[in-house]
Amino acid sequence: MATIIERMAPVLVLWLAVCLSGTWAVDKGNFKTCDQSAFCKRQRALKPAESPYRALLETMELTNTRLTLQLINDNNKVRLLLELYRLQGNMTRVKINELKPLKPRYEVPDVLIREPPTEPLSLLSQDENGVVLSLGAESQRVIVSAQPFRLDIMEGRDVLMSLNSRGLLAFEHLRMRKDTFSYKVTSTVASVWDNIKRVFSSQVEPDAEKKEEDDPANQSETTKEEEEKVEDGMWEETFKSHSDSKPNGPSAVSLDFSLPGVEHVYGIPEHADTLRLKTTDNGDPYRLYNLDVFQYELYNPMALYGAVPVMLAHNAQRTTGIFWLNAAETWVDISSNTAGKTVFGKMLDYVQGSSETPQTDVRWISESGIIDVFIMLGPTPNDVFSQYASLTGTQSFPPLAAVGYHQCRWNYNDQEDVTSVDAGFDEHDIPYDYIWLDIEHTDGKRYFTWDPHKFATPKEMLQGLIDKKRKMVAIVDPHIKVDSNYKIHNEIRSRGFYIKNKDGGDYEGWCWPGSAGYPDFTRADMREWWASMFAYDQYEGSMENLYTWNDMNEPSVFNGPEVTMHKDAMHGAWEHRDVHNLYGFYVQMATTEGLIQRSGGVERPFVLTRAFFAGSQRYGAVWTGDNAAEWDHLKISIPMCLSLGLVGISFCGADVGGFFKSPSTELLVRWYQTGAYQPFFRAHAHLDTPRREPWLFGPENTALIREAVRQRYALLPYWYQQFYHAHRTGQPIMRPLWVEYPQDPATFALDDEFLIGKDLLVHPVTEEGARGVTAYLPGKGEVWFDVQTFQKHNGNQNLYIPVTMSSIPVFQRGGSIIPKKIRVRRSSSCMMHDPYTLYVALNPQRTAEGKLYIDDGHTFNYDKKEFIHRRLSFANNILSSVNLAPDAQFTTQSWIERIVILGASKPSTVTLKTADGQESQLEFDFDASMSVLTLRKPGMNAGVDWNVMLQ
Repeated sequence: MATIIERMAPVLVLWLAVCLSGTWAVDKGNFKTCDQSAFCKRQRALKPAESPYRALLETMELTNTRLTLQLINDNNKVRLLLELYRLQGNMTRVKINELKPLKPRYEVPDVLIREPPTEPLSLLSQDENGVVLSLGAESQRVIVSAQPFRLDIMEGRDVLMSLNSRGLLAFEHLRMRKDTFSYKVTSTVASVWDNIKRVFSSQVEPDAEKKEEDDPANQSETTKEEEEKVEDGMWEETFKSHSDSKPNGPSAVSLDFSLPGVEHVYGIPEHADTLRLKTTDNGDPYRLYNLDVFQYELYNPMALYGAVPVMLAHNAQRTTGIFWLNAAETWVDISSNTAGKTVFGKMLDYVQGSSETPQTDVRWISESGIIDVFIMLGPTPNDVFSQYASLTGTQSFPPLAAVGYHQCRWNYNDQEDVTSVDAGFDEHDIPYDYIWLDIEHTDGKRYFTWDPHKFATPKEMLQGLIDKKRKMVAIVDPHIKVDSNYKIHNEIRSRGFYIKNKDGGDYEGWCWPGSAGYPDFTRADMREWWASMFAYDQYEGSMENLYTWNDMNEPSVFNGPEVTMHKDAMHGAWEHRDVHNLYGFYVQMATTEGLIQRSGGVERPFVLTRAFFAGSQRYGAVWTGDNAAEWDHLKISIPMCLSLGLVGISFCGADVGGFFKSPSTELLVRWYQTGAYQPFFRAHAHLDTPRREPWLFGPENTALIREAVRQRYALLPYWYQQFYHAHRTGQPIMRPLWVEYPQDPATFALDDEFLIGKDLLVHPVTEEGARGVTAYLPGKGEVWFDVQTFQKHNGNQNLYIPVTMSSIPVFQRGGSIIPKKIRVRRSSSCMMHDPYTLYVALNPQRTAEGKLYIDDGHTFNYDKKEFIHRRLSFANNILSSVNLAPDAQFTTQSWIERIVILGASKPSTVTLKTADGQESQLEFDFDASMSVLTLRKPGMNAGVDWNVMLQ
C-alpha cells in the first residue's frame, strides 16, 4: 500500500498544484481578506480618538541611554512598558511590551546586524501633562503626552511624526482562557460549557465571579466583553477547512503614525502595485504575510512572497522612514487628507486660502509579538538609506558573473539539453553566465541529489561549463521528502530539526515531493547543519561553479491554510505565527553560509530567494515570483523592484518573458530590453510553456535580444561599481527619480522609468505596439545624452521619443563618466582582462565625475584591500584618473582603449600624461554635428594615475 501511495504522490501533488493555480490565475478565495483575518478585523473596528492608554509619568526612569515609562489601559488596567532610545545616526527607537506578560512575547532576533548604538537623552521639561526630551541635533525633541498617551517628534516648530495621535494604539495582553468553572478547556469543549453556563447560571455565585472580574491585577482573566468575542476568532479561528487553535488567545499589537506635510509614501514590499502606496480607506490594508501566490493579481494590496516592514515618507523638504520590526502577519492601513482630490481641487484650496496641511496617516497591525519600531529621521533619502543599512546591513556584494545574464526554465530536461542550450548561446553569439536547473533535476524531488538517469554525471556537465567560464544554479527547496531512504530526511528527523505540529509531532505538509517535513531554520544548530550539507563531500556532484536557488520558502504548503504553514505549528517555544515572515530569511541565510563555508570562506556566494524579510539583502538576490507573460506584468516589474530597492534589497529582477503563459515575440523582446537594465537579469518559464530560448523566434528577434543582452554586458563595469557602492552605503542601485531629485514633485509618483545609480536614466518600452514613449528628464540645469545617438536634451522636461523595436530609451546624465567594456565575449569571466571605453558626458555647469572599481570578481579578497577604486573626473579640459584607495593593492591587465566625450568642443591637440611623467599625443576624431570627441588608443593601464589634456 505504501508503495502505491509513494507512486501516486507526484501525481497528487501535481493535481493539487493545478487546482491551486486554476487556469493560471490567482484564486483570491485561497487567501484571507482583513475581514477574514480575525485580529485585523478586530483592530480595524477600533475607532480613532478613543485611546484608553495613559502614560504614568511617575513611573518614568531616564538613564543616559533610554527612557522607560509605564502605560496603563484604563479600560482593563493592564500595564505596558514603553522604552524610548535615541540612536546614533538620527534615529529613534520605540519599544512597547507588556509590563508583566504571562510568558515572554516574541522579539525578532538576527535581523539587526548589532544592537544599535545609542546617544544620550536629556530631559528638557516636565509637568503633569507630559515630558519633553532632547534628541540633540537641530532642536529635535520628543514630546511625551500623558493622557491620552502620545509621542510627537519635532524639529524646531515642525512636527516630523506623531505616534498614537489618532488613538489607535492597541496591545492585546496575554491571558488565560476563562470559563465558568475556572480551569482551562479546549476551544471545542468551551463552546459546550458556554451552553451549560447559560442553563445552570443560577448555580454560580455571582458575587464570587464579580470579585474575580474586578481585580485589575488579574491579567490572566478576560472581561465579560472579551468573553463575548470568542466567536470572533480570539481563541480559535477557521479559514476554509483549516483551524487555528490559538492556544495563547488574542495577542495583536497596533500603533498609528501621523506624517504631517506628507502625501507620498513608499515601500512595505512585496506587493504588485504602484511605487507610490495608495490609501486603503475603501479596501483592504496592505498585507505583509509571505505566501505562495500563483500568477498574482496586479494593483492590489494582497500579500506576496516577501515582507519588508519598512515605509519611506517623502516630500520636497524631507525624507523619513518607519521600520516596524515584527515578523508576524501584519496589515498596514494608509489614509490621507488629500486622497482623491483632483489637481483642480488642490488649486481651488490654494485659491481659497485653505490652510489644511497635507497629512498621511499610517497604522500598523500585527498578530503577535511586541511593538518595536525604528523611526529614521533622514533628512535626505540617502540619509534614510544609511540609517536603515546601519540597522539591517547592506546588499551583499555578488560575484561579477551574477550580474550577468541567467538562462532558466522549469526544467532543462537532462545533461544533453543543458549542453545543447549552452551551445546555442555560442552559436548565436549571445553571452550568458549561468544556466539554471529547477526541481526536475533531482532524484524524485529529493534536494541535494541528481536524477540518476537524466543527470547521471553532474560533474562532467559542470566541468563543461567551467571550460567555457560559465556556471550553474540548481534549486534546493526547504521542504524535505519524507522518505526513510533519503539521507537528508533521516538526518533532520534524527536530530529533531523538523518544525513540530501543535501536538508535538513532526509537522508534515504537501509540496513538490508529496509528503514533506519542514526544517526549523529558526534554530541556529539547524542552520549550521544545513550549511554543512553544501560541502563538496556532502552535496554529491557539486563543484565550485554550482550555486543555489531557494524557492517555495514562504514556506509553501500545498494543503495548508492559504497555501502555507499552520500558525499553531511550533518552533521550539514559539508558534509559527510569531516567526512566519522570517522563515525564508533564515533559509537563505543558512544556504548562503553553506556556499561560503564550502570554499573555506574564500568565494562569494550567489543565492536567489523567493521569500524574504528585512535584512535579506545581506544574503543574495530576490525575484518577483510567478509572474505572467502579459504586458501589465512587464510594467509592474519596475515599481516592484523600485520598492525593494528603497528598503535595502537592490538585487531584484523579474522573470523575463513571464513565468506563466507564452509571450508574443514583441513582448519577449521588450522584456529582454527591460530586464537588461534591472539588477537581476534572468529569463524563466513554466514547465508547460513552449521553449523560448532567445534564438527560437526568428533571426530578426534573435538579433534584437542579442543586442539587449550585449548592452547589459557592455555596462557590467558600471553595474559592478553600483553593486560595490550599494554594498558599502546601502543606497539602491535601481532607484526612483525622486531619490536624486528630491525637491522635484514631478518625480514623486513616477514608476515607468528609473535611474541606475545616479547617472543612467532608463525608460523601457512597456506598451504593446508602441511607436513612442514620453520620458521625464529631471533636473533644472541638467543635460541628458541619448546613449545610442548621443543627442543632447535639457533636463526638467517631458521628452517624446519615437521608438522602433530596437529602441531602449537610455540617457546618460551630463556631468558623469561611465566605463564600459564593448568587446563581445561568451561570459563575464572571459571579459576580465578586456579594455575599457570611457564615456564622458559633459555639463558646462559642473565637473564630470565617475568611478571605476576592479577586483578579482569572485572572492572576498576585496575585504583585504585587494581592489582598485579610482575616481575619474573631467574639469578645465583635463580628464584624470586618481586613486580613491591608496592603501589597497591590486593589479589589472585591462587598459583604456577609447575615450568618448559627449558635448565636447574640438581641440587642437590632445596630450596624455602618465604617472611616470611620460607624455604623448593622442589621435582623435571629432563629430561636429553631435559635438562628440573620440580619443583612440590612449592605451594606459586602467589601474594607474593619468591625465588627458585637451588644448
